[in-house]
Amino acid sequence: MGNESRRFENPGTEERCALLKRVKTIAVVGLSPNPARPSYGVAKAMQGFGYTIVPVHPEAKTVLGAKAYRRLADIPGPVNLVNVFRRAEHVDAVVDECLSLGHKILWIQEDIVNEPAALRAQAGGMTVVMNRCIYRDYVEYCR
Repeated sequence: MGNESRRFENPGTEERCALLKRVKTIAVVGLSPNPARPSYGVAKAMQGFGYTIVPVHPEAKTVLGAKAYRRLADIPGPVNLVNVFRRAEHVDAVVDECLSLGHKILWIQEDIVNEPAALRAQAGGMTVVMNRCIYRDYVEYCR
């Protein structure tokens, strides 16, 4: 593609559903222990649908009954999808960590947009969904 500027595009509905049916373990970066926060409600719902949720939060010890980890690199087991609930300016660091760890799927929640980071993740071989709610997509398209 050379120096042409690329625009980020999400995978289509069928591809998003296929990946949600394939994954089992979701690391949620920025999963708050506060039940009033959107990250908590979404992760709790996804847990209710049978996904294993791995909280990533620098200060929490446990969230939703699961041990929380400070960073993605601290998670001992396999992670199929990284779901991000951090402000757009923090997504670059999450992408860096995902690429260094070899993660394959990155889902950046609704209202969080960092196109350069998403394009960099794609260029690194990741499937990236951005500015979409994982819970809403699952409920509307995949059940």
